Amino acid sequence: MRHETMRGTPTVMLVDNWTDLWRVAVVGALTYPALILLLRLSGKRSLAKMNAFDLVVTVAIGSTLATILLSRDVALIEGFAALVVLLGLQLAATWLSVRSRTVRRLLKSTPTLLVRDGCLLDGPMREQRVTDEEVQQAVRSQGIGDLSQVAAVVLETDGSLSVISAAQAGDWSALRAVEGATTDWRP
Repeated sequence: MRHETMRGTPTVMLVDNWTDLWRVAVVGALTYPALILLLRLSGKRSLAKMNAFDLVVTVAIGSTLATILLSRDVALIEGFAALVVLLGLQLAATWLSVRSRTVRRLLKSTPTLLVRDGCLLDGPMREQRVTDEEVQQAVRSQGIGDLSQVAAVVLETDGSLSVISAAQAGDWSALRAVEGATTDWRP
């Protein structure tokens, strides 16, 4: 914040109001452990690798926490209530997605096949906005130097790339739920 001095020269004020600074410290000290407790109670799913749904919830929680800390207009108990509601909704949505295929499809994307038997699949790669270089990097990171040694590369729901070597493809049962993977293309 800039404040004017008597001569009209702007100066930077480090603390505008000591009471507000103490409020942030106290509310932060109370809110942070409460958030950790709520996250622990909501289960490991809340802290797992994020898909789009998880990212939205995480951003909402972060925004709520910032509002609780910085806004005098939000009472501490209202902030706690907002965090409980957000985490409760996430818990309910993930609980429902485990039990309902329809809810799961609404909330989460499906994995997509990007490489099949060493061949890059241009259509799915274009649809998912994945470049050849990104796929090649994922293959290299698995210690594979030849695409012909790759049975499949899958873009997972969290945005990561899974590489399955031809030597470890097995019966392909792990690809059952992958978009673009069908059992009729395997020998």
